[in-house]
Amino acid sequence: MSMIYVLLALSVLIAVMGIANTISLSVFERRRELGLLRAVGQVRGQTRSMIRWEAAVISAFGTACGVAVGLIAGWGLVRTLSGDGVLTTFSVPATELAVIALVGAAVGVLAGARPARRAARMPVLEALAR
Repeated sequence: MSMIYVLLALSVLIAVMGIANTISLSVFERRRELGLLRAVGQVRGQTRSMIRWEAAVISAFGTACGVAVGLIAGWGLVRTLSGDGVLTTFSVPATELAVIALVGAAVGVLAGARPARRAARMPVLEALAR
């Protein structure tokens, strides 16, 4: 069972890196837009919050899709193995699904923290000039 947790931790680490990379690229490509928002009155905290929310939404959708695919795959595996007499029931652990959803949202916020901080610290004139 500990090997499963190691693989789960590895997949979470890969997800954090993927989300951080996606958000960093988004911030890089939207420098001018972010600079314009700052020029018309958006404060640094609002910029950080906006980027963090984007990361949280991306991770929430990714978590929801991953859980859905995992449940369908688990159900199919149980149906396949039930004919052999190996597994007979399929159960969905509600508490574990809730924990997975919370961890997924937290991972998104964590992954978006550095790109959000970098976007908020970007000088307005430099962002508008590019």
